[in-house]
Amino acid sequence: MTHYFEDIAIGEVERFGSYTVARDEVIDFAGKYDPQPFHLSDEAAARTHFQRIAASGWHTASMFMAMFVAHIQQQPERQEASLGALGVDELRWLRPCYPGDVLRCEAEVVEKTPSRRRPEMGIVKSKITVLNQDDEPVMTLMPIAMWRTRPI
Repeated sequence: MTHYFEDIAIGEVERFGSYTVARDEVIDFAGKYDPQPFHLSDEAAARTHFQRIAASGWHTASMFMAMFVAHIQQQPERQEASLGALGVDELRWLRPCYPGDVLRCEAEVVEKTPSRRRPEMGIVKSKITVLNQDDEPVMTLMPIAMWRTRPI
């Protein structure tokens, strides 16, 4: 049974994901998309507040997305109703992610609004917290997602 916009409750919390930050992935991502020395070299990172090689914040956002997609793919009733996103508000990188860290996510629905122009969908805003293995928040963001409404 499809999990429609109407089935989503404000305050609903989900916990999901487990993603181990791999050193080679940190370097590969940085080399392609954020080639700053502290993402590429232990020596360069040692001369910064990072002290050691750290993942790009954009890489952290990508790791979140990988966990989210894997989570929703395990729930066909939700994936069927997911219509993508309009954007992200309030993206914050709170602490670095280092190779060897294990990330997980918590998502809380904070707002939902039926679309005024598109009655076949509603907009859901969630607060996402990505945490490391020590339960320290490393990133927060507020995706603005579109969800299919129940057919009339």
